[in-house]
Amino acid sequence: MDIGVLTVPLGEESIEDAFAYLSGLGVDAVELGVGGFPGEDHVDREAYLADESKRAGLSDLLDEHDLRVSALATHNNPLHPDEDRAAEADRELREAIELADLLGVDTVTCFSGLPAGAPGDSTPNWVTAPWPTEHAEAHEYQWDEVAIPYWSDLAEHADHHGVDIAIEMHPNMLVYEPTGMLALREATNERVGANFDPSHLYWQGIDVTEAIRFLGEHDAIHHVHAKDTKVYESNARVKGVLDTTDYTEEPDRSWLFRSIGYGHGESHWKDVVSTLRMVGYEGALSIEHEDSLTSPSEGLEKAVDVLSRAVFETRPGDAYWAE
Repeated sequence: MDIGVLTVPLGEESIEDAFAYLSGLGVDAVELGVGGFPGEDHVDREAYLADESKRAGLSDLLDEHDLRVSALATHNNPLHPDEDRAAEADRELREAIELADLLGVDTVTCFSGLPAGAPGDSTPNWVTAPWPTEHAEAHEYQWDEVAIPYWSDLAEHADHHGVDIAIEMHPNMLVYEPTGMLALREATNERVGANFDPSHLYWQGIDVTEAIRFLGEHDAIHHVHAKDTKVYESNARVKGVLDTTDYTEEPDRSWLFRSIGYGHGESHWKDVVSTLRMVGYEGALSIEHEDSLTSPSEGLEKAVDVLSRAVFETRPGDAYWAE
């Protein structure tokens, strides 16, 4: 099992400097932004698609620092009701899949996207309750008329290129929890699975190890983000966890994204790693730094420190004591 890092927080550094820094921390893998919200500071998607020498140079640089690419990242909204925005997100995602194929990378991370609630609407609509019944009708429209046709076609594109699509279950997207993730997978193909990011599950009250078991039973975890969340009960007891307070108004929020170990302790992360191994996941734990209480470098370094004691570096041995 590898310790990885989504390199977005290091976007102001050159790719050479970022790789050298991460390798020096003992990081094994990198997740590289190639479009959408992660941007493309380190890998210009179109340039790398067009230029074999750039792809070869990236391979050499990875070898130099003993790193591998766990995934290419392009998080956006390909289901957006604005046709231009949806088309841009779709192009980014399809090209990311094509680039992953050319680079020998087996996974692209992304969002499911979120449609409008009805034809002709202009704003994405996150439906979280079935009543009044117009909301249930909107939810049915989003799945049956928008998401499933789109993702069925994209899943075929991914299968053609031999690349898995790892969807981050994210509130304000259509797929935001494990049962929705599995529903989309079952409606498309096995190329569609989860980029399992526990940070969005904690504040929803989802048991993370149970969620790993649930998705793992269906071999539906393609990639994992290592990102923590702390729920601040003094605020949550008053206003709940559906919190629109700005992320930088930390004292007033019900929850915050935190560096690994600052939302849940080391023993919890050892449980997460152990449960991932139980369901057969042996890929990267890709650290995503979004902790507003610390700098990217300190957040990454502390996360690597915790995970270095939690991950398994070897394969299981024979259970001689059970024979």
